[in-house]
Amino acid sequence: MPVSKAHASWNGDIPTGSGQFNAGNNISGGVTFKSRFEDGPGSNPEQLIAAAHASCYSMALASALSKAGFTATSIETDASVTLRPVDGVPTIIKIELVTKGDVPGVDADQFREFAEGAKAGCPVSRALAGVPEITLEANLA
Repeated sequence: MPVSKAHASWNGDIPTGSGQFNAGNNISGGVTFKSRFEDGPGSNPEQLIAAAHASCYSMALASALSKAGFTATSIETDASVTLRPVDGVPTIIKIELVTKGDVPGVDADQFREFAEGAKAGCPVSRALAGVPEITLEANLA
């Protein structure tokens, strides 16, 4: 399997400086103190974590369904990452996953079971196991 890589740089102090990041062929952006800690314009690492988790989770769910003989017409997942101070240190305290699937032949209970299994097996979920709370809401379209 390939090794995934990214690059980031930072210039200046934290309150007024800025950074840039890039990964893959078309993922890039800028980050500042305001974009990360004050809901200012721009990007932040937590958005990248949310994107990674949502895309990995959707793929894990599609894989689990496929292995059971079901083909999803669509799976859409939103991820929200909450960053808050813990003992004065910025910490990711919660990740919320909300997924909706259009899967012919699967009922709501089966879908929730597949969804929970995908959450447990998704490589990004496993990498983020130190986050105190990861929730999942799963519904059929």
